[in-house]
Amino acid sequence: MSVDNRFIRNRKYIAVNLILFAVLFLSVSFNKNYIRPVYRHHATVGVITGSFSNFMAAWVTSLFSFTFILVRKLQAKKARLFFYGASVFVFIALAVEEIVPYTGASSTCDAFDIAASGIGVLAAIATYEIFLKKRIVR
Repeated sequence: MSVDNRFIRNRKYIAVNLILFAVLFLSVSFNKNYIRPVYRHHATVGVITGSFSNFMAAWVTSLFSFTFILVRKLQAKKARLFFYGASVFVFIALAVEEIVPYTGASSTCDAFDIAASGIGVLAAIATYEIFLKKRIVR
């Protein structure tokens, strides 16, 4: 493959990650500014909207690693191991941030946020297994 084709392919993967970041940013911002204020006083819905940003952060951040898999053309076993490992790392980083805030993203420790991060990572793994795995080199 020529250098130009590789550069164009890498640009596509960068674009995919930028789109994922935009989805994360826009969904979290929309939730924070419009949905959370309306439902903050409802017990169940308030918890869901309050933890939505953790779910989205875990899901989207875990999916970022998929473009690395495609760029490196990892084989199926290595790709799965890398994706699962990256997803676990994302969960651990978000859980630690929730317990001991180090970026300022969290101000209080909330078990629902940790659970939402776990569910987000599981959603990313499901997304990988259902939709993305077939794009891997066998």
